[in-house]
Amino acid sequence: MKPILTYILMLATLLCQPLQLHAEEIIINAVGDIMLAGKWAPLLRQKGYDHPFNGVRKELAAGDINLANLESPIATGGKEYSEKKYRFRAEPPVAKALRNAGFNLVTLANNHSMDFGAEALAETLQHLSDNGIASIGAGESLSEARKMALYSIKGKKIAFLAFSLTQPVEFFARQDRPGTAPGYEKLVIADIAGARSQADYVIVSFHWGKEATETVQQYQRNAAHSAIEAGADVIIGHHPHILQGVERYKSGIIFYSLGNFTFASKSSVADVSAILRLTFAEDRREAEILPLDVQNRRVSFQPQLLTGAKGAAVIEKLNRLSETFNTRIQSKDGRYTIPF
Repeated sequence: MKPILTYILMLATLLCQPLQLHAEEIIINAVGDIMLAGKWAPLLRQKGYDHPFNGVRKELAAGDINLANLESPIATGGKEYSEKKYRFRAEPPVAKALRNAGFNLVTLANNHSMDFGAEALAETLQHLSDNGIASIGAGESLSEARKMALYSIKGKKIAFLAFSLTQPVEFFARQDRPGTAPGYEKLVIADIAGARSQADYVIVSFHWGKEATETVQQYQRNAAHSAIEAGADVIIGHHPHILQGVERYKSGIIFYSLGNFTFASKSSVADVSAILRLTFAEDRREAEILPLDVQNRRVSFQPQLLTGAKGAAVIEKLNRLSETFNTRIQSKDGRYTIPF
């Protein structure tokens, strides 16, 4: 009986190995800008703040980490910064809707997190914390704003950092002033090197570029290349509100802009976007692109996955934008991927 039992146990172990390997994949979903405030807030309130995420909830459920750029404070108080054209402030229920959708990490390193000052930033951090959402890229001081989020997932450590390279510079944190993490090269390199010493993978978010422009600015490339040389594996950008190209650089990959995700605007310029799905495993690192329709006149503030010819058209556009970087997205069996 003993040899038979031993054989059965060995067979069971072998049969389980593929499942174990699959289980060791780390999945990180990243999306572009989320802004559920402003002119269309009454309509969103009527639909319910869970509404914007219902079209992609299943895709987000696959992520160990779901990362978004939160393009507004979530607050009821604060002093409005009147020296800029667009100022946003989302209502507290937005935080719960983000968590319900599966987001457990947001970057606040952008040009809107301080629209209602330090008080609203503090309230935002509290609402996020109350709903189990971590944040990067902003805080009550420069030290706090520069802190990484470090996760241990399936035996690996993943570090996230976020920086802003957008005006107004008055939003940048100082040691004695709350605000966002400035993307100054010296700080970025130091923070990435520190993260690299503690993590197996380092993912860095930048708020940068020119709004509504497909062309990547030279300073974006310089910053991204420096970040990868310092130890970053993946760079994720936003601020232009539209897609920009993808670049494989050395052992890393750069997504210059993911565009809008759920953004309370009916702009015709911000029409398509993507969910970026990163897979990390012992034998591969892969970026998958899931095309989205985010043109709110069509989808009514609820991003929709694009498949078939419409999805292929988004990938064709991204490939065109990525030609200058000698990067091409692979298409196979309805999946769009880039190994890196």
